Amino acid sequence: MSRIGRLPVEIPGGVQVELNGSKVRVKGPKGELQREFSGVIGIALENNQLKITRNSDKPEERALHGTTRAVLANMIHGVSKGFEVILEVEGVGYRAEMEGKNLALFVGYSHPVKIEPPSGISFETDAKTRQIKVLGFDKELVGQVAANVRKVRPPEPYHGKGLRYLGEKIRRKAGKAGKGAK
Repeated sequence: MSRIGRLPVEIPGGVQVELNGSKVRVKGPKGELQREFSGVIGIALENNQLKITRNSDKPEERALHGTTRAVLANMIHGVSKGFEVILEVEGVGYRAEMEGKNLALFVGYSHPVKIEPPSGISFETDAKTRQIKVLGFDKELVGQVAANVRKVRPPEPYHGKGLRYLGEKIRRKAGKAGKGAK
């Protein structure tokens, strides 16, 4: 039995879960998510908990067991508390600003790069700490939007300038060695 998959998913107060066969709909204070899961995995609602079961020990079903439980837990966490990914702006003259709800990045190009958030996503910037926060209730979408923002100017290995995740270590390379002795 999967060690992750056999754990029940607690449903906090204020979150509603609807099961319709293999479709699950989760509604909470932050938003609403729905997803269709594989039919070989059983999902049951008992005592304000979601229990995930599988029929056999086939490798495909074993892989889906823990994954299904993790995705359901992320859905419930997202609609109740939400998710955030923090990016750091590193480099002389590099900065991020808010223009309404859009994000404007000044990262060494001849023009600012403007990013419009998809529905369910919002941005926050802090000029003092030079950070960008990507906030939302869908973990997958928050991670993808943060990756798209980072892709505008990924960190480069020689000076370390660019956009990076909070706490991300950039492997630095040595520059030119210069003229050596003959």
